Amino acid sequence: MLTPARRRGHEILDDPSADPALAERSLHDVALANRLFGGRRAVVREVTRVLRDEQAPTTISLLDIGTGLGDIPRAVQRIAAQRGLGLRTIGLELTPQLARAARASCGAVIAGNALSLPFADHSVDLVTCSQVLHHFEGFDAEQLLRECTRVARIAVVIGDLRRSWLAVAGLWVSSFALGFHPVSRHDGVVSILRGFTTSELARLIQKATHHQPEVRRSFGWRVTATWRVVISPE
Repeated sequence: MLTPARRRGHEILDDPSADPALAERSLHDVALANRLFGGRRAVVREVTRVLRDEQAPTTISLLDIGTGLGDIPRAVQRIAAQRGLGLRTIGLELTPQLARAARASCGAVIAGNALSLPFADHSVDLVTCSQVLHHFEGFDAEQLLRECTRVARIAVVIGDLRRSWLAVAGLWVSSFALGFHPVSRHDGVVSILRGFTTSELARLIQKATHHQPEVRRSFGWRVTATWRVVISPE
């Protein structure tokens, strides 16, 4: 069976006391994996679909939760420039140390809690959240999705890992050739085993937000979910 049972596991860098320098070092490995194995491409593709369907706004704001080194905002910025669209990017990380790592790639970066986003309702056009959801379980996972929906005005794009033994083997072997830190290798395997099938992700989003997402499988054992935000009239 190529799809293992979902398991919790323990990621070393989920520990709040983890060395900030090691966490930042691991972000470089994550960004490289996203570039080579399709994580960034999958999320940017979904954002591009949303932008294509919009009625030609002049400026769009994008909040990227768990932005890492800001590779997704940077990639979306390039696409927006090609379309003559103004894009204001905001990255969010949990700690000030990690937020600083993304400053070169985002228009603004803040440290904050994804379960209680420091933004007003529907104050950001697009919310992206790549490879973050699998770090949460139960109520917290649902709360993250609710917070994404609360602050978004147009749409939310979630990107995550698609659980597979082939993905585990592929990451394990390639991580040596790519020079990943051992912690990145360990946490990467745990992350994959925390990942989602398309049906699991769809059910979780529907339960948390009452929105119907478009869920797609992507290259590199990735999965994306996109939903338009429905704003209730006052």
